[in-house]
Amino acid sequence: MKKTIRIGTRDSQLALWQANTVADKLQQLGYSTELLPVKSAGDVILDKPLYEFGITGIFTKTLDVAMIAGQIDIAVHSMKDVPTALPKGIVQAAVLERETSLDILVTPHRVDAVDALTVATGSLRRKAQWLHRYPHHRVVDLRGNVNTRLQKLQDNGWDGAIFAAAGLKRIGIMPEHVTILDWMIPAPAQGAVVVAAMEHDAYSREALSKLNNRDAEICTQVERQFLRTLEGGCTAPIGALATVVGDVIRFEGALFSLDGVEKIHLEKSAPVTHFAHFGRECAEEVLAQGGEALMQKIRNQMKPE
Repeated sequence: MKKTIRIGTRDSQLALWQANTVADKLQQLGYSTELLPVKSAGDVILDKPLYEFGITGIFTKTLDVAMIAGQIDIAVHSMKDVPTALPKGIVQAAVLERETSLDILVTPHRVDAVDALTVATGSLRRKAQWLHRYPHHRVVDLRGNVNTRLQKLQDNGWDGAIFAAAGLKRIGIMPEHVTILDWMIPAPAQGAVVVAAMEHDAYSREALSKLNNRDAEICTQVERQFLRTLEGGCTAPIGALATVVGDVIRFEGALFSLDGVEKIHLEKSAPVTHFAHFGRECAEEVLAQGGEALMQKIRNQMKPE
């Protein structure tokens, strides 16, 4: 049975770029597609840090509901926004070839990172790593899509704001003054685009399987397994990056305290054939090295008063 694959996406410029990329790839393979943009609560409510919503998947929930209701067939996401446990009936159908996973500091004029005394980010991970490196700096909250955050940087007089390089690169708006933060461990699956489908939708799943990049699938699985094992349902400052080099997976991960003072860091390698449980094993090492106590401390600090 041939059908038009209805693609659900957020309506930000970056999300639409990602969805159009999937549409183009499917059309090149002979499939018919239709784009259906929707707004998520994460795009609409911009006056609260993400962790204050108290739920995971703030950017993906609206599309999950639309897919389960049969309004769309597939959903395209920045993979780092997707909860590590998908809703019942929804499956990961493809991970596209990964863009750079690096974080960058964008500044209104040329400023070295060490001199950026007030930096903006809505990410606990970025905040903790920045304060770990620059404990006397000030980090302020920054929310919104890429374009909104760039405008807020211009309007507020901050020294800089932290972005994922992949997002700016994809939509072609890389600012003039950028510092690559090669010391900052990225979010699990940063730079990766994932496409989800309903488990029972064999047509869409078969189509999407042709877009899947195996190395990206392996690396993001390791990183997200590391995240899931550490977090246990609690948002925390966690960085993870896996890379495939020949027949070896190289992994770097870290857990930070919310204020950036404490850091538990791990670097490890394993054969690619061992990827299925590698992320969990790395997380268990971090937990055994003090991560269990640090996660409990973070849970206590994150409880609403």
